[in-house]
Amino acid sequence: MQKHAPSMPASSRPLWVVVLAAGLIVGIAMGIRQIMGLYLPPMTRDLGIGREPFSTAMAVANLIWGIGAVFAGMIADRHGAGRVVVGGTLATMAGMYLMYAAQSGFDLLISGVLLGIGVSGAGLNSLVGAVGRAAPPDKRTSAIASLGMAAGIGGFVAFPYTHLLMDLVGWQTSLLLLLATTAVMLPLAWTLAGKPNAGAGMVDTQSLGGAFKEALTHPSYLLLVTGFFVCGFHVAFYGVHLPAFVADKGLDASVAVIALTMVGLANLVGTYVAGQSGRFIEKRQGLSLIYFGRCFIFLGLLFLPITPATIIALSILLGFFWLSTVPLTSSLVATFFGTRWMSMLFGVVFLSHQLGSFSGLWLAGYLYDATKSYDAMWWISIALGLFAAAVHWPIQERPVARLAAQPA
Repeated sequence: MQKHAPSMPASSRPLWVVVLAAGLIVGIAMGIRQIMGLYLPPMTRDLGIGREPFSTAMAVANLIWGIGAVFAGMIADRHGAGRVVVGGTLATMAGMYLMYAAQSGFDLLISGVLLGIGVSGAGLNSLVGAVGRAAPPDKRTSAIASLGMAAGIGGFVAFPYTHLLMDLVGWQTSLLLLLATTAVMLPLAWTLAGKPNAGAGMVDTQSLGGAFKEALTHPSYLLLVTGFFVCGFHVAFYGVHLPAFVADKGLDASVAVIALTMVGLANLVGTYVAGQSGRFIEKRQGLSLIYFGRCFIFLGLLFLPITPATIIALSILLGFFWLSTVPLTSSLVATFFGTRWMSMLFGVVFLSHQLGSFSGLWLAGYLYDATKSYDAMWWISIALGLFAAAVHWPIQERPVARLAAQPA
């Protein structure tokens, strides 16, 4: 049921302004989130701790990110994304300062909690609703894809930027400079300020409880939630542990920096293609193909000779499948339920993603410390990729009866 309501300031801004501001915020937030793996070798060495404490801290950050995504989405859907971004930015800055001052694994754990809160407010999950509401239905997937591309650009810039800072001033001081960089998101949040509406002067009056009940009894939504767990497992494990994997193979640290930078660059192409793919195939089919494609990259890391060229080439291929899941997954949420509670309902899906991230990071640290090898993790990643490809295939891509009964 809908009713007429006056437009709010946030909704009156042109689509390109909303996408640009949200993209810059996502680029900074997601770029900083992706470079944490660069700190694994020097921090564990200088603090005298194993890889498991660092992995656990980053795993907790991802778990808190997922839990926070639901609440950040709820606030953004009710009150606007601007204030959520401000809170997330301040929490990120505090987390980076504690990481700079860390003396033990426990200090890293507290830092991880704050970083998780931060990215839940300033990251991709809290802004898909703002962009989804600003875009008309025929442009929604490509508009959300722009956020995924912005996240890729953020990684593309953040890896060489952080690597240069670490070389010039050391890993500790580099964190202070990254903290200052994070502050750029504060003025950008103003562009997204204002209470949202559903667009076109219409407000969906579905209640919060009704939205949860509808979503959690929707079979295709539950399949989407299940499959996104695997995405989180893959990207968190690869992004954080690749530098250590490269070091174990006797390769220079710059190889991992180049490889992860190329992931971000290839992600631009992959996410753009995913955003346009809805014109040719169903979103569920695109998701199945993405997860199936990842399996071949992980097989390559098990059976191909590990050289700089191999690592970089496989990372480029993985980049095509990196965040290309986001526009398809979030657009399916909007297809099912509309945009009224889009950030919150995508936040629930994203919580599953972050449970996968937590599992991938913790398990990688645990298995490495136990076996001194990442081989088991590559095999687990392959099995999960096949599982996700199968889970997405039966999704039914159509709106719920409540929306289907409404006039266009």
